[in-house]
Amino acid sequence: MIIRRSRAALVAASLLSLPIAIAPLVTPPASAQWIVYDPTNYVQNVLQAARALEQINNQITSLQNEAEMLINQARNLASLPYSSLQRLEQSIQRTQQLLAQAQGVAFDVQQIDQAFQTTYGNASLSASDQRLIADARTRWQHTVGGLQDAMRVQATVVGNLDTNRAEMSALLGQSQGATGALQAAQAGNQILALQAQQLADLTAVVAADGRARALAEAERAAAAEQGREQRRRFLTPGAGYQPGNASMFPDGN
Repeated sequence: MIIRRSRAALVAASLLSLPIAIAPLVTPPASAQWIVYDPTNYVQNVLQAARALEQINNQITSLQNEAEMLINQARNLASLPYSSLQRLEQSIQRTQQLLAQAQGVAFDVQQIDQAFQTTYGNASLSASDQRLIADARTRWQHTVGGLQDAMRVQATVVGNLDTNRAEMSALLGQSQGATGALQAAQAGNQILALQAQQLADLTAVVAADGRARALAEAERAAAAEQGREQRRRFLTPGAGYQPGNASMFPDGN
């Protein structure tokens, strides 16, 4: 029994001594390198990478903003693809042509002055009755012509209303759909031009109507002056009756 215990002790002692003997056998070779982990250096590298990524993102954002700015500038410089100038000029030309075709006493200062010195002036004391009648007829023709001219201008302006309404609708649509400042400004300018054309039509109507009224009043005033002259001539005593010889039967009967 004692012998078995001594053998067990010897075995245990041998096993305990094995790691000491084997340890030199598992030692790594002298040529192997150890990897050392440095937390501070790792954090710095991560921060540098984050800063670089942030700079790249900022540059991308800046380029996008510049591209958007260029696009907006291009839109602001884009011209309006619609123009009502030709139609407005045609409307004004029609009205001007009618005013230029005025009958009798036209819209000319020299012609008006000449007419009021002759046809609408004071009745001449030496003028014949035929001359007075001719002047009165000329004045009447001027009055009728002025009334006709006024009605023609009014009819033309009324005809322009449909064109103006269509142009106003188109220009408002272009203004609301403008893609940039230039298009909006051009649409606004054309709307102002349309309003100017409408004011020109209104001015033409007022001028034509005023001319017709002025001719009618001038005719009335000239007729009153001519009536006084004709009454004076009628009331002026003449040479009277002068007796003369009368023969009832031819001589020789």
